[in-house]
Amino acid sequence: MTKTDLINVVAANANLSKKDAEAAVNAAVAAIADALTAGDKVQLIGFGTFEVKTVAAREGRNPKTGETIKIPATKKPGFSASKVLKDQVNA
Repeated sequence: MTKTDLINVVAANANLSKKDAEAAVNAAVAAIADALTAGDKVQLIGFGTFEVKTVAAREGRNPKTGETIKIPATKKPGFSASKVLKDQVNA
């Protein structure tokens, strides 16, 4: 499903125009991104939890030269599905 498909489904299910549905989807995605940027966790009951996870610094190897390099610590967004969503997918 693409973003356009999602907008069409939201418009049909919520009885909204496509323009209003697009605004709602964009606002929801922006709100989640803003919360994650601020370091907050976003919990959608029955769906799952979005949160920022920290990846520790580590040593890597340049595959071309074989030289050891240091890979700095980074943050990455993560998603954990709720039990309800997992059960629905596995039904």
